Amino acid sequence: MPKFRLEKTINSPRDKVFEIFTNFSNYQNLFPKYFPSVRILSTRDDVSVVEEHLMLGDRELVMMTKHVTVVPSRHEVFVIGGDAKGTHIVERFDQIANSTKLTVDVDFKLKGSMKISNLFGKHKIETDYSDIVSECTRVAEL
Repeated sequence: MPKFRLEKTINSPRDKVFEIFTNFSNYQNLFPKYFPSVRILSTRDDVSVVEEHLMLGDRELVMMTKHVTVVPSRHEVFVIGGDAKGTHIVERFDQIANSTKLTVDVDFKLKGSMKISNLFGKHKIETDYSDIVSECTRVAEL
């Protein structure tokens, strides 16, 4: 399945960008178009297990995820169950003057009927995920 990298320079300090991108408990409020449902199941230190529904294009993925944060430089998401089980996303936040360089490495996996249906191509998944990152960037720059 698709592996890709996204890079963006965000006109906002790293701490603010990190807070927006890692505030998964508030994704449903900040990004309702992409996260119609988010429920935190457990949190211990910098690790949280979350049930989330993600709209990727016109398809809703239901996933159980593990979020691991290293403040303020790294956020990893491991999909441990559901439609995209095995997916791994790493977000890195580097301070550059008054801006933040965001690097997102995505190793996307689809399971079950989503894999069989072949409705997604690598380019479409990358484009749809890039739209989500762009919306997070827009909010971080407010």
